[in-house]
Amino acid sequence: MSYEVPDLADVVAEQPKPLLFVTVSGAHLYGFPSRDSDVDLRGVHVLPVEEVVGLRHGPETLERMWVRGGVELDLVTHDVLKFCRLLLRPNGYVLEQLLSPLVEHTTPAHRRLCGIAPRCLTRWHARHYRGFARNQWRLFEKSGELKPLLYTFRALLTGVHLMRTGEVLANLPQLTETQGGPGYLADLVEAKALGEHRLLEGVPGRPDPARIAADVEHWHAVLEEAHERTALPSAPTAEPELDDLVLDLRLGR
Repeated sequence: MSYEVPDLADVVAEQPKPLLFVTVSGAHLYGFPSRDSDVDLRGVHVLPVEEVVGLRHGPETLERMWVRGGVELDLVTHDVLKFCRLLLRPNGYVLEQLLSPLVEHTTPAHRRLCGIAPRCLTRWHARHYRGFARNQWRLFEKSGELKPLLYTFRALLTGVHLMRTGEVLANLPQLTETQGGPGYLADLVEAKALGEHRLLEGVPGRPDPARIAADVEHWHAVLEEAHERTALPSAPTAEPELDDLVLDLRLGR
């Protein structure tokens, strides 16, 4: 299912703090939205210096949910300092948000931040994706829904791709092609397009649950091996650059 970019110029203008960027995350970024999926918008705002040096600190996180044209939109932004601190941790979420190809709003500082991102990557991001995959698999075992099952494979294949190439790629159909994921994933993606909470049990020609479980275990093992072999460093090297960026934005330099 293709993603049609809504016009969010008025939304950006209405935000109480200047925005560095807004991108699309979630199922649309991962390549398996449903016809009733909401649109997850993620980004970064910049607090003025007056709201970070005094007793009354400005909001580190801003959230807004609304409906436009029958589609639910969910916008979450972090202050640039919080976002940069998250980038220095093995946190795949913020990297995917920053580097998402589905860009709704951008600035020169966004492009500068994207240029710094490769120096935030470490071998320990594999832990993030393993943990996320395990959590989603548990949700699938409880619910039987396609969504957490696809999230499980998406996390594992993103982790493998990152460890092997040093590239953040979150789109499951593309990952299946580049990393050789199970062939039935394409059919499951197509099935999920019909409903956000569709059950695996209701999919004609669905793969055997035992085969799916075996494939999940296989890709956990592949991710572990990729983690052991990766050329990614053990720690990020971008802290000085991120510090300069935060100061430049905060002080208007």
